[in-house]
Amino acid sequence: MFFRTVGMIALSVLVACTGQIGQSDDSRGPGGGGPPAVDPLLAMESGARRLTQAELDNTLRDLLGEDTAPAARLLNEDEFRPFDNDYTIQQASDALITSLEVLAKEVAERALNDPTRRAELVPCTPASDGDEQCFRDFLDAFLPRALRRPVTPEDIDAYLPLLAFASEDNAVVDNDFYTAVELAVSAAIQDPELLYRIEEGTPGSEPGLLELDGYEIANRISYLLWATMPDDALFAAAGSGALDTPDGRRAEALRMLDDPKARGQLHRFHAMWLGYRSIPHTPELVAAFNRETSALIDRVVLDEPGSYTRLFTMEETFVDDALADHYGLPRPDGGEGWVSYEGTGRAGILGHGTLLAAFSKFEDTSPTQRGILVRTRLMCEDVPRPPPDVDADQPPQGAMDALCKYDRYAEHRDQSSSCAGCHSLVDPIGFGLENFDIAGRYREHDDGLPECIIEGFGEIVGIGEFSGPGELSELLVENDYVDACAVQQFMTFALGRETTDYEAALLQELTESFRAGNHDFKAFIVDFIASDRFARRAEERL
Repeated sequence: MFFRTVGMIALSVLVACTGQIGQSDDSRGPGGGGPPAVDPLLAMESGARRLTQAELDNTLRDLLGEDTAPAARLLNEDEFRPFDNDYTIQQASDALITSLEVLAKEVAERALNDPTRRAELVPCTPASDGDEQCFRDFLDAFLPRALRRPVTPEDIDAYLPLLAFASEDNAVVDNDFYTAVELAVSAAIQDPELLYRIEEGTPGSEPGLLELDGYEIANRISYLLWATMPDDALFAAAGSGALDTPDGRRAEALRMLDDPKARGQLHRFHAMWLGYRSIPHTPELVAAFNRETSALIDRVVLDEPGSYTRLFTMEETFVDDALADHYGLPRPDGGEGWVSYEGTGRAGILGHGTLLAAFSKFEDTSPTQRGILVRTRLMCEDVPRPPPDVDADQPPQGAMDALCKYDRYAEHRDQSSSCAGCHSLVDPIGFGLENFDIAGRYREHDDGLPECIIEGFGEIVGIGEFSGPGELSELLVENDYVDACAVQQFMTFALGRETTDYEAALLQELTESFRAGNHDFKAFIVDFIASDRFARRAEERL
């Protein structure tokens, strides 16, 4: 009953903080009707954000040494739109509460059954099963990290009744002091302040504007850069007031970007954004693709900071011997390293197997799906959904007797067809990538059909023609799509929701700043964290 009560508290906190559960009626943003109370250039709206599966697993790892990824095992998968952290669609349900209860009980039990982890949790040796002072010492050490803020005597007192279970007579369970500790750990895992990022803030200079405190800012920084709780250094910076200043936030952001956790988070951001977090290949090939793409992201963003557009225009790639052979590239010196793309039609990340495998369909490449990827993920345009009477899970039907794929897609090009309007915007893009198969290998004809020669010419209607990933990347970069879309996608990820119509001026300002800074993505992230708007929030529209 205790655990279910905690879960119901979490649900009530979510309702109280956001005024809603699930998707807002206003598709433009997190709140309902009317313009925001505060200019988005000053502060952005935010609500209570439940930790994603990845964030909860990372937090339990850093808080308790839990390395079994229990959230991924026991909780329903997050919905990706394309990111996993959209708080406007998070649902607080009885099923979630029940699953969290099971998770919390398992994690707490494992932590207390491990002598090393138990010793790290409890900084004292209990003199008896009912040693209240030692229990308080444990809570004083554990709760500030679990709740990610300083705790009050009232916080401690709320957990003290659990000590009664340490000496409770029970014919089945041999209770002792650590029984109470285990219950406290389990309860804390279900505490709304661990499960949610709840930002209150204090009233700012105008109505609706709230200034965040150091610990709320620390949580923002840590979950943005690391997808986990703050470390001791960030907690210390929050406590000292350093995070109240732009210079203090800048210093911490730079320190944290040097940590391996930042690389993992950058990899996750790009995998979700560009749609390659799950691709249909063997584990060995997927791992090779991911090493290649991660190496490029690391180089462009962190190791050799400079123009982010190199992510799309880089003329070499990172491969081992097996992946080089797979692509038909020269093998690298030493068995692993950077090799030239010269003469292959590839460039940057669009030449990688990760991207070329993303948005596939029917066990083959899909010109339509590849075009949708480019339009939605790299140009940040909306592509209408198919009409309800169209089964998008079936290949084009109008020319099913045709042998070659290009001919089978003729229905999409027929201007008398209701499909032509939308497909004319996406299919020509996809056909410009057809020379590269679902595994990223170059091909001259349809798979298994040497008579179906692939021309490989594509077009972004109204922008220009291209052939292959290299020329497509060049078009996107030269026409200022990639940088503007990267900013919008990053802000969607940082805010935990889609950006709104009201935030168009904010996106434009950030894009211009990104361009003025030579498209340095690392500097852009640091500048965003250092900005005053990062340390504030605007009240949500009701």
